[in-house]
Amino acid sequence: MRRLDAATRFDVGTALVVIVLYAVAWPTLHVTHLVPVVAQPFIAALAAFPLLLVRINPALGWAISAGSALVIALAIPNQPNNELPFQVVHLLCLLVMLFAVALRSPSQVVAIAWVATALLFGTTLTSDNEASATTAWGWPVALAGLVLFGQLIRRLALSRRLLVRQEEENELERARRAILEEKARIARDLHDVVAHHMSLVVVQAQTAPYRIEDVGPAARAEFESIAATARAALNEIRSMLGVLRSDGQLPEHAPQPKAGDVIDVFEGARRAGVDITWTVHGSLESVPETTGSALYRIVQESVSNASRHAPGAAVHVSVECGADLVLLVGNEPGAALARASVGGGHGIAGMQARAVAVGGELAAGPRADGGFEVRARLPLIVPDSETVASAASVDTPADR
Repeated sequence: MRRLDAATRFDVGTALVVIVLYAVAWPTLHVTHLVPVVAQPFIAALAAFPLLLVRINPALGWAISAGSALVIALAIPNQPNNELPFQVVHLLCLLVMLFAVALRSPSQVVAIAWVATALLFGTTLTSDNEASATTAWGWPVALAGLVLFGQLIRRLALSRRLLVRQEEENELERARRAILEEKARIARDLHDVVAHHMSLVVVQAQTAPYRIEDVGPAARAEFESIAATARAALNEIRSMLGVLRSDGQLPEHAPQPKAGDVIDVFEGARRAGVDITWTVHGSLESVPETTGSALYRIVQESVSNASRHAPGAAVHVSVECGADLVLLVGNEPGAALARASVGGGHGIAGMQARAVAVGGELAAGPRADGGFEVRARLPLIVPDSETVASAASVDTPADR
């Protein structure tokens, strides 16, 4: 029995109780009613067997028990010394089934069962004397008390179940909040570390011409380009992660770049020494924010990859705003040997994910002349803003 679940144990216990009641009802039926011997097991079964439905379908069990009690009271005569229209076993099972209906059935079924049982008891368990007439009015009150007790237990069980469910939801919410707080703490730490070191890069680049003797014009310009690039990167990191400093804001509320900001990427790459040219056909201001954010990140990663893996190579970028936004980023073969990256990288996969998130597509691969090309098509009507927002807020490593 310990290996069985609660429902199975309850069913086994119910079956044992039904067997005991049936064993009592059958041998004693001839004492209370004038029933042929062949019919006695069937009449006793109508008294005890409906109890088997107490958990599965209490309303059906009550209906069988109440209906058979009415038929027995009207069709089967009593013994001379017996005033009960049906057996005590039948009476007990009917009360149990009414209580089960009050526990598990809808309110309309409970009301019908209470009224029908009160009428059944009031009409069959009384005689013509005055005391019996008074007792007939007591049955509805007594049965109402039984039904209300069952309803009270039902409400308590539902309240307890609701409380347990609420506690589980609160526990999940606390766990989720703890994870978010930990992610926010890690993001703030990342912001502090990166901002600190990038600030040092800016300071060193700006002060290098004054700390190092005989710095030529070309080296001075290179230091200024490094400082400008580092400042731009530092500002972008602060705009994306600095919002976590505020407890009332979420990371997805950080400002997202727009399509027009790709010009800043091109100019920043040119200041960093990349031989880059670009053409823009159409107005970038009319590009939706989500598509513009995806365009910005794809351009940023493509240009960064080209400068990293094909140093010294010319980079050509074309942006066309027509029915769709078409982006083409290509670079010629590198003039110098690029340093191998550690790890496989996920830059192309990240760019493809951003393109798919806004309903577009992206393809990247080597060209016949030894260069590399990234081609993307982004629709100007975004299908699902929530999917795009969640995808745009994820930064993937720019490495292919």
